[in-house]
Formats: sequence, C-alpha cells, structure tokens
Amino acid sequence: MQSSMSRKGNCWDNAPTESLWGSLKVGRLYGMRFETRRQAMDEVIDWLTYYSHRRLHSTLGYISPMQFEKNWFAAQLKKAA
Repeated sequence: MQSSMSRKGNCWDNAPTESLWGSLKVGRLYGMRFETRRQAMDEVIDWLTYYSHRRLHSTLGYISPMQFEKNWFAAQLKKAA
C-alpha cells in the first residue's frame, strides 16, 4: 500500500478510505482477538476479498467493485474500437 495525503484544506479527500477502514473494523474485527499477527492479517485479507469481489455496493448500482471495474473496462474497450 502507498499512503496518501489530502489536499490542503480538503477534508473529503480521504473519506472513501476512512469509510472502508471503518467498515472493516465494525463489520469484521470489532471484539475479535488474534493469537498471532498472521491470523489478524489473514482475517483482513479475507474481508478485503469479500468486500471487493462479493459485497454489493449501493453506490455502484448493487454490484461488487470488481464487477463495476470489469464493466467499466469493457465499456472503454468498446469506445476504443
């Protein structure tokens, strides 16, 4: 991952990222205890895979982010043809 910084004076720049981390904490990690760092990492990776590939997002028309991206890419290919 690469850290990002907001533009000066624009508190909304990182809102989507903060929302993602909030969803992870509340939806998956709240109250959990891990014996190892590896177990915690595996849980986060499992949740991010679910979030990107299977979770339906209302702002994307109730499709997953990966499906949205595939649709967008297909539309770009059609435009280029």
